[in-house]
Amino acid sequence: MPEHKKSDNEPNQEDRVFSPPRDPEDLSLRPATLGEFIGQEKVREKLQIYMQAAKGRKEPLDHALFYGPPGLGKTTLAGIIAREMGGQLRTTTGPALERAGDLAAIVSNVENNDVLFIDEIHRLPAQVEEILYPAMEDFSLHIVVGKGPLAKTICLSLPRFTLCGATTRLGLLTSPLRARFGIVEQLSLYTDEELTLIVQRGSRAFGVEILEEAAVEIARRSRGTPRVALRLLRRVRDVAAVKGTGVITAEMADRALDMLEIDLQGLDESDRRILSKIIDFFEGGPVGLSTIAAALNEDPQTIEDIYEPYLIQKGFLERTPRGRKVTAGAYGYLGRKIPPEPGETLPLPLEEK
Repeated sequence: MPEHKKSDNEPNQEDRVFSPPRDPEDLSLRPATLGEFIGQEKVREKLQIYMQAAKGRKEPLDHALFYGPPGLGKTTLAGIIAREMGGQLRTTTGPALERAGDLAAIVSNVENNDVLFIDEIHRLPAQVEEILYPAMEDFSLHIVVGKGPLAKTICLSLPRFTLCGATTRLGLLTSPLRARFGIVEQLSLYTDEELTLIVQRGSRAFGVEILEEAAVEIARRSRGTPRVALRLLRRVRDVAAVKGTGVITAEMADRALDMLEIDLQGLDESDRRILSKIIDFFEGGPVGLSTIAAALNEDPQTIEDIYEPYLIQKGFLERTPRGRKVTAGAYGYLGRKIPPEPGETLPLPLEEK
């Protein structure tokens, strides 16, 4: 048979597995060192100690697992670890590693002190996860060649690398995999002050002038997430370039964010729709997550991962054993009257007493 010649447009195995950043603008926004990284002070302090100790022993950093809501800097921290330890960052995702051979192709090409970053690591298939165990513990790769009675196992030695995993759902990781990470850190939401610094740093990377009041306004509506803050900064920059002089003022930021329907609390139309549905359809709850998702025609995991954390942090939603329930603060935010508790009677007007 003639040898198959791959066309220029046909993706190869390496292109399918690895996910390098596509936007050069994103590269300039990512800090290169821990000193440039804003926020997550406790995590930064511990990582600084761990990396300094590892370099003193001339060893790679222990395997690290970062978990928390999306957009908080898990990928950025993996890149910083690679630079600080003198290695390269190799990026892939859990769903992309469909077969054990996919992982074997990656780890067999890593070099000493390289960082292999697996995003959404909780979605690794079981057969791939089993191949990962000896690679993490003994830096060895066990490959089964052949089938049936003629099958045999080949053991390959690997360079000493660091595996960085990222997940938004720590509870979905299996216990054997979670136990093999020497560093497990949770990333929390950012404060408005930290997000203001991130917005100002982003404006310098974009080459756009922004006033401090405008940076504060954008940070306040960014849901505690740097990725959201930078996304809003891009949109405000567009409005300032078309509708203004190019300088982002507080008035221009407020105008752009109002156009995006993001209010002073940082809630968008989807957040308000969730709260309104629970109040109007289910009398404020408690109601199950799947029921809310069906009423909104939304995926339950999207509601749980994207919207719920911020609504809970703002005090507008709470999780109870019976389901989700809006709080008195949500009624006040939406301008609704709090209904009486079961068995509670409303006071009569004075003229009817």
